[in-house]
Amino acid sequence: MVNGTSRRNFLRYSTLAGLGLTLNPFSSYVHMERDVLPSKCNDDLKDGQQRITILQSTDVHCQLHPHDEMFWENDQMVFRTTGGYAHLATFFRQMRLNNPNTFIIDTGDMFQGSQLSVETTGKAIQPILNAIGYDLYLPGNWEVVYYKKAMQQLLGGLSAPKICANMYHDIGDGKKGDLIFPPYYIWSAAGIKIGFVGYTDPLVPIRQSPAYSKGIIYTKPEDNLEHYVSVLREQEQCNMVILLSHLGLSQQIALSNSNACKGVDYIFGGDTHERVRTPIYGKYSKVVEPGAFGSFVGKLDLIVENGEIINERYDLIEINSKSYAPDNIVESTIQKNEGPFKEKMNQLVGYSKVPLYRYFVVENTIDTLIIDALKWKVGTDIVLSNGFRFCPPNNTRDNTGNIPITEGYLFDMLPVDAQVRTGKVSGAQIMAWLEKELNNVFATDASQRIGGWMVKFKGMKVEFKAFVEFGKRVQSVLINDVPLDNATLYSVCACEREGDPPDMLCRMTDVTEARNTNYSLHRVLKDYLKVNSPVSPLPEMNAVILDASKDMLSQVSGVDYQFS
Repeated sequence: MVNGTSRRNFLRYSTLAGLGLTLNPFSSYVHMERDVLPSKCNDDLKDGQQRITILQSTDVHCQLHPHDEMFWENDQMVFRTTGGYAHLATFFRQMRLNNPNTFIIDTGDMFQGSQLSVETTGKAIQPILNAIGYDLYLPGNWEVVYYKKAMQQLLGGLSAPKICANMYHDIGDGKKGDLIFPPYYIWSAAGIKIGFVGYTDPLVPIRQSPAYSKGIIYTKPEDNLEHYVSVLREQEQCNMVILLSHLGLSQQIALSNSNACKGVDYIFGGDTHERVRTPIYGKYSKVVEPGAFGSFVGKLDLIVENGEIINERYDLIEINSKSYAPDNIVESTIQKNEGPFKEKMNQLVGYSKVPLYRYFVVENTIDTLIIDALKWKVGTDIVLSNGFRFCPPNNTRDNTGNIPITEGYLFDMLPVDAQVRTGKVSGAQIMAWLEKELNNVFATDASQRIGGWMVKFKGMKVEFKAFVEFGKRVQSVLINDVPLDNATLYSVCACEREGDPPDMLCRMTDVTEARNTNYSLHRVLKDYLKVNSPVSPLPEMNAVILDASKDMLSQVSGVDYQFS
């Protein structure tokens, strides 16, 4: 809860675009009972009715150009060309021309995920976002990748407002200072007011290298959400409250069922790259999430009459690059900013015979390539690759018939070129670590899921059950084809996370003989591809899930949702 002085300061930040009429500030507390008739939302408006359109992108991860996107259709992979900021800008422009009452939001992970961003510490992405013309931003979990000060400058240089109600300045000894960004924003259109309140992932210091978020204190949404909903509903008299979130779909669903979410109509989510095509109904709020990489846009249409929202429709729009010509201004901005780095980004480092992707929870080809390279280079008993989600697929072949891997795509796969680190751990440590890592992905309590897919490994084969209680998931472990022995010390390698204790490796604690090697992840992959290209990094079933499909595309369960 903020004090009165801070609250008055926050009210100054909230911009009213017009005078909205509010008949009843609590009217949409009962929004879950309101009829939603999708077919009527696209009919011609009746006299006195207006349409409001709210568009959301998220987790674009600096993917500036059209790219291959993977879809799961009829139980198989299908690829289409989607995205590209210039194409996305054309879509946004068309939506605004069709309806001036259009509001466009991005909910995070804008400045991490490509070589251009790394080469310019995000600065080259800033003018591109400004040229697109977003109306509101929420910082994601990766906005801190260049540390706190750079995050503030990058977001501060965006022309649209930023909100986040759970990121505070650390004033020392773990004490919270002021919020870094205003907590909410109010938009008025068509005679109504919509309040947006924002929350990013409070687990950033655990999920990312701890050094990235030094100087920031994160809190849980439940700590102050009720307060801001009250401000927006009672004081500001908003007709609708939308929570902008970068928490991940599991935690967003859990939040929608929390009493703290009473009065929130929608959670516009991000982080987990899930493609929610039909809103997921929680006890209090509906939850949506519009995929990643600029491949999709979430679109909420509201029909307004006499100062009330009488109907609504949500759609997930695929941004097929062939359907939207590139916007000239955004395209020229991209070309100008990436020009000095283009030759370097296009440099060929190897080939793959098979599509590269990262969408499957248990195993995928991108991380198989990484662990194959680590095993080849380092030769420890076990090699590990973190469970990252970012990086669009690559299925485009050149005249060799193979899929080129460029320097730029190497940065798409691994934007942080971390140092390779080795150490030794006991079998007992490995078993305890595996149980904890599996719980991070499959915990029954969604608040315990820290995002990301399973950690990938080579040299170790694990059979497990995802949907059993903590401590009982691992069924068997083989290391170098021999059953794990609790007392035996095994050599392990993974990447260093800046800010971790010296004896930690991939969240495994008390590692003995931990040391950094002389090479980075990029160096390992380049050396491996130079010798072994073209490669075929097909998953080897090092991780075998016993109570679900190996083709699992989401760890979300218990709701009407399927990734496709």
